[in-house]
Amino acid sequence: MQIEIIEQSDTHMKFIISDVDASFVNTLRRTLLVDIPKMAIEDVDFHLGPISDEDKKEYESISPLFDETVAHRLGMIPIPTDLKLFVPRNQCKCNGEGCPSCTIMYSLKKMGPCTVFSRDLEPVSSDKKLIIKDANIPIVKLGKGQALLIYATAQLGTGKEHAKWSVTHGVGYKYYPEVEIDPKKCDKAGGCIKICPKKILKKDSKGGIVAEDIEKCTSCKACEEFCKDNNAIKVGHIADKFIFQFETDGSLSAKETLKYAFDLLVEKFDELEKGIENIED
Repeated sequence: MQIEIIEQSDTHMKFIISDVDASFVNTLRRTLLVDIPKMAIEDVDFHLGPISDEDKKEYESISPLFDETVAHRLGMIPIPTDLKLFVPRNQCKCNGEGCPSCTIMYSLKKMGPCTVFSRDLEPVSSDKKLIIKDANIPIVKLGKGQALLIYATAQLGTGKEHAKWSVTHGVGYKYYPEVEIDPKKCDKAGGCIKICPKKILKKDSKGGIVAEDIEKCTSCKACEEFCKDNNAIKVGHIADKFIFQFETDGSLSAKETLKYAFDLLVEKFDELEKGIENIED
């Protein structure tokens, strides 16, 4: 297996993966979607009764949305995750009671009128690494005299349990396209250049037609259809080469996510191999 990175940022990655088949690439896709653990808010405690500000002015503990809706929105906020630091709550030494090794506690206190944003969630531990990176996610708009006092607990989970624990989105792949141009059959008129939606066909210095930036090809076969009378162009794909891309929600970097996915696949394949060996024995 070979990987060539085409594009990479903190939350996005696009690469070429070769010497593999479609079943492996699809396994990688599913692993990225549902098997990568991340922190997400699971429990939310709402303060009941009046809330006072620094001037001892009282506000009503209420918002325009149901508490369940606010809790759901909090759950979808990307929480910074360190997979080396945290463990699943049901595997923690605290027996699931909640401790710094398996949970993160956040607090939120806002008085209206205002819009409550994700940046208003503050880690109780004051650890700067746990501050919400995507600060401008709106949660709810409070009216005059309304207020929220919330304590929220985040824990590890995976996309198999709920979408809020899905690290990635926009996960997809396609076969690496292949465009073959027969110079003997090509009339060099250039009509195929104009019809290509991705503009990957161009004339070279000798006036011949060549394909450039082949990764942009969507295999629509518009050029092949245009040249069907002389069969000058054939559009296909390479069977063991794919263009793969995905994005993360920011809780984990794209590099960390991909590395964890490959490590997880190695572990799963080892378990499968051992299981097959036990059956044979």
